[in-house]
Amino acid sequence: MKYKDWLDEWLNHYVKTSSKQRTYERYCQTANVHIIPTLGDYELTELHPIVLQRFVSDLLVNGNKRTGKGLSPNFVKSMISVLQNSLKTAHILGLIPEYTADKIKRPKIVEKQVECFSVAEQKKIEQYVLESKKSKLKGIVLCLYTGLRIGELLALTWEDIDFRKGRLSVTKTCHDGNVNGKHCIIVDTPKTETSRRYIPLSKPLLAVLKDLRKESKSDYVVSDKADPVFVRSYQRTFELLLKRLGIPHKGFHALRHTFATRAIECGMDVKSLSEILGHKNATITLNRYAHSLWEHKSEMMNKLGKLL
Repeated sequence: MKYKDWLDEWLNHYVKTSSKQRTYERYCQTANVHIIPTLGDYELTELHPIVLQRFVSDLLVNGNKRTGKGLSPNFVKSMISVLQNSLKTAHILGLIPEYTADKIKRPKIVEKQVECFSVAEQKKIEQYVLESKKSKLKGIVLCLYTGLRIGELLALTWEDIDFRKGRLSVTKTCHDGNVNGKHCIIVDTPKTETSRRYIPLSKPLLAVLKDLRKESKSDYVVSDKADPVFVRSYQRTFELLLKRLGIPHKGFHALRHTFATRAIECGMDVKSLSEILGHKNATITLNRYAHSLWEHKSEMMNKLGKLL
């Protein structure tokens, strides 16, 4: 059997039926754009470790179809997962005598430098959002003080806000999708179990949400004329806001990093921050924000030094 035929079988009868829609769509795109054009005509028994390793190496050098440059190690790592999972299933079913894809050497992953807004930039953003008549912009302030991911923010409904207990619950996320040829928003369960969490809300933030609730005509906390908001549309709205304010471009995820950085600066312990962010464990939080934590400790030591 050719690998392209097996990939089609595997995606539609093994991945689609057991994974989230977004995972299935991402695997399909990876297979159709990158894997099948290069490896699709190989017989399953011809996919030796050397063949797979050369494929991975080429992706890192010139795998980007648009620019001709290399793909990021993170993206290539996700592609290796497709190769390994599909071939492992083929081996379990007896389509190949031996599973050897585990011999692929994965590229070294370099943790990206965390980008966050300065205190002055944050205040500038907050002031503009809170004075704006566009209610959907209030979601930006919500992210700045809760660390929500954009998918979690746009999937948030009013039933997730507990005004009495002063907290919100993260029970779902969303992404832009396509169903029967129609562009739509797909609401799904969080990626991991730790992504399900409660986040405490400060009194000023609760006041913002109460005002927003009074004028809302939607089930969604962030809406556009009662309709839910597409992820890409909200990202674009944020890009335009930064441009209007003269703030250097940063992705929407920088709001989450800003929350985490401010939390560390205020003395929040790593374990509590990890739980609020929905990380799998505190080590992930520590590794990601070690630089901010070190700067905070250095600042505290300098203050102590001045007392001598």
